[in-house]
Amino acid sequence: MTQTPTQAPSRPQASKAKPEIGLIIVGDEILSGKRADKHMPKLIELLSERGLSLDWADYVGDSPERITRTLTRAFESNSLVFSCGGIGATPDDHTRQCAGKALGLDIVLHPEAEALIRERMQDTAKEQGVPYEPDRHDNIHRLNMGVFPVGASIIPNPYNKIPGFTCHGSGGGAVHFVPGFPVMAWPMMAWVLDTYYPHLFQHEAWVEQSIIIYGSMEATITPLMEELERDFEGIKVFSLPSVDHPEHGRHIELGVKGAPDIVAPAYKAMLAGLQPFGFKTGPELVRKL
Repeated sequence: MTQTPTQAPSRPQASKAKPEIGLIIVGDEILSGKRADKHMPKLIELLSERGLSLDWADYVGDSPERITRTLTRAFESNSLVFSCGGIGATPDDHTRQCAGKALGLDIVLHPEAEALIRERMQDTAKEQGVPYEPDRHDNIHRLNMGVFPVGASIIPNPYNKIPGFTCHGSGGGAVHFVPGFPVMAWPMMAWVLDTYYPHLFQHEAWVEQSIIIYGSMEATITPLMEELERDFEGIKVFSLPSVDHPEHGRHIELGVKGAPDIVAPAYKAMLAGLQPFGFKTGPELVRKL
């Protein structure tokens, strides 16, 4: 813990542009295959329930240098980012320290986090039927879980009270740090979304409309895709090629997604744009996002 903390910068003005939503997963156990990541599918689910979608994800091992570089990019962006893992108090937990380095800030014991951690330690002692010893070495060490960059705000943890934290970067990026344990991380991520970002929620669900086409290369239809995104602001055009689909064999699923009132005319224009190529087509697909 640093005795003379660097002053946290003032929180940047929120950009009017809709932020990208990102995810950072920290831990050697994920990259080695010892554990499978469950956070990304869950975050996609949480976002989808609110009419939002994930834009990017980074997986990072327990390398302080790499974690710091990844967090620096996140803070310098205009992204809403969740970072899962590495905020414990063991020697291989580097995320809290790396967040401070990425921001150029000291890390200090957060008073509210300290109170919650002490409360948790008292609860544990009571459950075990032993007296709470605040000055015992291991209890003092546990307070490191509340050491965050200067100016951080806490994220409540409904499972065991040990909080996560949020920091804002000079570029407008907000990174929300939660534990690696799903039972803790998932309700904390939901709390962040519902507390700070309800203004981003899409109350009208997006739709995705696509068609299966045979005998085309992606390069052939790229100009059409670019034209659609240029002519219909707010939609996303996608192509998903497959070479060994059990039903359709080699094909491309070409489609558009976005708000229903934009998707309908964009999809009609896409079908019209495909006609001159004379491609054989398969089923048309519609999905709510």
